Order: sequence, then structure tokens, then C-alpha cells
Amino acid sequence: MKESALYAPVKNYFQSQGFEVKGEVGAADVMAVRGSEPPVIVELKLGFSLVLYHQALERLRVADDVYIAVLRPEGRAGFNRLKANISMCRRLGIGLLTLRARDHFLEVHCVPGPYAPRKSKKKATQMVRAFERLEGDPNLGGATRHGLVTGYRQDALKCAAYLATTGPEKGAVLARATGVPKATSIMRNNVYGWFEKLEKGIYGLTPQGRQGLEDWAHSLKTISP
Repeated sequence: MKESALYAPVKNYFQSQGFEVKGEVGAADVMAVRGSEPPVIVELKLGFSLVLYHQALERLRVADDVYIAVLRPEGRAGFNRLKANISMCRRLGIGLLTLRARDHFLEVHCVPGPYAPRKSKKKATQMVRAFERLEGDPNLGGATRHGLVTGYRQDALKCAAYLATTGPEKGAVLARATGVPKATSIMRNNVYGWFEKLEKGIYGLTPQGRQGLEDWAHSLKTISP
């Protein structure tokens, strides 16, 4: 499908709203005017891209109401991408139209205008707690080859490092020695496969746990003894 295939459905939509519509007016793909109201500009593209957003922002210099129109992405990944781009358009103050390829159904996801995102106090609190729980700065600004270092993983590393040095031990003893109050539950839940229960209340380190200590050796350096 060519970008020009988006034109007729977009034109029909705005005409149904009482606009006069013309294509390729100056730098704009589509321009719509209704009476004495300010013009509406629409940029057409087959998919989302940074270039498309740059074009839309440039059009905001000459019109208050700017839309982008793209083919609707398909599948679960496409749905997630669409949700993210709806949020992007709202934050930028531009409208979003999508065209469904199989039946040319045009959908309006958001209209141009100011947008004030709702703040999530719960998520903000969770992020602050995650920040405070981390010891040091173990992630170097991004994911490592093995994943992210979290406060939970740091506690598990403390437990594994202790067992690697002393051998199998009771959870209560390990909790006092490492300063990890939930040491017993961490070893019992065994999220990373690092621990094994040898007898009632006593845990040891698995080969996978020893490998984990090697993989995360750089993170151990950031943890207070």
C-alpha cells in the first residue's frame, strides 16, 4: 500500500465533519478548512517514525490542529506499539488517525489539544522504594548481559556469597550475618535457582548459584559488607 491510499479515507472523514479538504497544500499532505475556523493539517505515513513526529511538530508552527494518519499496526506487538504512540501524540498535542488495511476503517484515537497526564502516586512510590533499596549504582545506566540488578537480586547475592564462603547454613543465622531479614524466604522461593534445601531450615548453594556469583561479580562490589 502507498501513502496515497490513506488520502481518500482521511478526506472522507473530514468531509463528513463539514470540512473542505485538499491534498498536497504547501508542505502539508492534507489540509482541511471549515468556514472561518483555523485550518487542520494531516500528515500521512504508512507507519510511525521519528520523521513523522518531526513533520507533525513542524506543522504546529502554522496550525493549532495537526493530525498524523498511519496504517493501524496488527497483532499484539502492533497493539502495544499503537498504545505507546497514542500516548506520544497526546503528550505532543497532536491527533492520531489509523486506517485498518483489510477494510479501510478509519479510527480517531485522539484529537489535537493540550494534555496533562495523570500522575500515578503508587508507581512513583514504588520507584522511590526501588531506588532506596539498591545499594550503590550497580546497573551502569542500563541492562547487563544477564539482566538488571534489583534490590531483591542484591539480597540474593549476599546470601549466595555467604554460603559460598561458609557452606550450608540455617536461614536465621544467615539473615543475622548478612543483614537480609528475608534470607530464609529468598532461599526457599529460589527465584534464580541458586539455593537448595539440604535439611529442615538449612540451605546450600547450587552450581547455578556459584555461576551466578561469577556472572554478578561486578554487582557484589557495590554491596556493602
